[in-house]
Amino acid sequence: MSVVIGVRIPKRLKEEIEKLGINYSEEIRQYLEKRVREERARRIIARIEALRKKIKPVEENLSAKLIREDRDKN
Repeated sequence: MSVVIGVRIPKRLKEEIEKLGINYSEEIRQYLEKRVREERARRIIARIEALRKKIKPVEENLSAKLIREDRDKN
């Protein structure tokens, strides 16, 4: 399913686009798809950063400490 989006541009720009043979509908479609991907990524990164700020840092050598605890149990 698709919808139509109308965009008002100057007449001289429309004439230049046609003169150059640019497939403007495809160009606009590709641009909007790219823009949506970028915005989704930006928002995901912002959410990750917010979560990172809430999580306390892991102490140094935690993996070594956990391995030592595991070995000491056996």
